[in-house]
Amino acid sequence: MGFFSFFSKEKKETLDKGLSKTKESVFGKIARAIAGKSKVDDEVLDNLEEVLITSDVGVETTLTIIKRIEERVAKDKYVNTEELNSILRDEIASLLTESNSGDTGGYEIPEGKKPYVIMVVGVNGVGKTTTIGKLAYQFKNAGKSVFLGAADTFRAAAVEQLCIWGERVGVPVVKQQMGADPASVAYDTLSSAIAGGADVVIIDTAGRLHNKIGLMNELTKIKNVMRKLMPDAPHEVLLVLDGSTGQNAFEQAKQFTKATEVSAMAITKLDGTAKGGVVIGISDQFKIPVKYIGLGEGIEDLQAFDKKEFVDSLFGEGK
Repeated sequence: MGFFSFFSKEKKETLDKGLSKTKESVFGKIARAIAGKSKVDDEVLDNLEEVLITSDVGVETTLTIIKRIEERVAKDKYVNTEELNSILRDEIASLLTESNSGDTGGYEIPEGKKPYVIMVVGVNGVGKTTTIGKLAYQFKNAGKSVFLGAADTFRAAAVEQLCIWGERVGVPVVKQQMGADPASVAYDTLSSAIAGGADVVIIDTAGRLHNKIGLMNELTKIKNVMRKLMPDAPHEVLLVLDGSTGQNAFEQAKQFTKATEVSAMAITKLDGTAKGGVVIGISDQFKIPVKYIGLGEGIEDLQAFDKKEFVDSLFGEGK
């Protein structure tokens, strides 16, 4: 039984509340798109295509969904509009399954990976450092010992913020002076974590995109230095994206997947926005699992992504 099993009801309520604006927006648009129609025809599909694109699902993912619905309609000959939600739900669940989103184990650590090293990347302002703090909290609550590394040495605020989170959660933060070599900080963090018998190491990195080559070189150097201590580190490169930015999050994902080997994603700030469709599009387009979603400011509001619960909350359970 996972840590979150004990809090499944609270988790579901947070998820439902966090996705409520997306749900209201998307299904309000769908209702208008099929108003007065009894069956799914070309006009309904054209309207649905517009709804999905304007809900930040993304053009390519939308076209994939529409094509699959067209195939269902062609096969079944007559599909009424009441069935559309059910078909749409199936296709979205299928896309999330194909990208392995929600199958990543959340806060469970793979056997034989101690410490489990997570390198966190993402532009400034997406909630990267906050996400690291919340991750540390959840891992610690799951009985894991955690070390944090302040390798974003170009912003004093980033180091200070991580230290505040470390104090709040009760986990050590390894840091150096401003402008220090980020790879050196990562090395020190991993070295200290190994010596301390830690279960999890989370490394914060600088969020600069203006110089892609520089970013790529820096992230590669951090990896190479850590591998001197642990040949398979980092075990996870977690890209943090701000879900409320919609299509801008797609662009950031594109840049970071070019700069480094991203293996998982955390999509934050989904509460208070109608752009939750971005989770579907980014998961589908990049074929990188969404592992965590942020649904509020609270320390417990970073959830391990569960595709079934996500689809249930978006469409209404059992509908």
